[in-house]
Amino acid sequence: MENAENTKDQLIEDLKEIRKKISKLETVQIKSGKIKKELNQSYKKLNEIMEDIVSIITRVAEMRDPYLRGHHQRVSKLATAMAQEMKLAWDKIEGIKFAALVHDAGRFNWPTKIVNNEGRLAEEEHEFIKNHPKISYYILKKVNFPWHIAEIAYQHHEKLGGSGYPKGLKDGEILMEAKIIAVADVVEAMSSKRSYRPAYSIKEVLEEISKNKGILYDSQVVDACLRLFQEKHFQFNEE
Repeated sequence: MENAENTKDQLIEDLKEIRKKISKLETVQIKSGKIKKELNQSYKKLNEIMEDIVSIITRVAEMRDPYLRGHHQRVSKLATAMAQEMKLAWDKIEGIKFAALVHDAGRFNWPTKIVNNEGRLAEEEHEFIKNHPKISYYILKKVNFPWHIAEIAYQHHEKLGGSGYPKGLKDGEILMEAKIIAVADVVEAMSSKRSYRPAYSIKEVLEEISKNKGILYDSQVVDACLRLFQEKHFQFNEE
């Protein structure tokens, strides 16, 4: 009988101990939930601040050149879709989205003569234009982005074989983010009207990047771009 009483008392004590542990666990879960919520709110606020900074930089660049209006947003939309198609890490996709929105920040100081030119540029004018990724880099490196946005902007006109500018980098030296934006930039630019030429059709644009796949542009990036347009019916503007 005494053993039964002892066993009963021990069970009661064990249950009390279990209840205490459950209570502590619930407290930890509540605190964890609050921390998670606070982190999400902080991330959302940080994201909004970065979007505001990027928006200001983009507007400054677009004020000088009417042909740039909407260019950054369209390049960002395509580059982000390409990165998702390639199944890149979420953080990398976010970096590509923001980098594409400011990749041409260095064009803000282009003279009106170059912006409105309807013919062939003089050699010194062409060299001036080729310097804009470097200017973008010096502008963007002053902002403490959580991604290598300044370097991505610096590299977005580089080509696989080293024929790009301003550094003449080759395949292994070019960031994947820059390779993606390079293709998105070419596709958007060619499919948009310019002062010196009409817009190319999407078919013509895709033929151009296909022809230079593995030569100027990364093969994986081009393939992702082709799938978006040919299989998934990607459009720059929603209809």
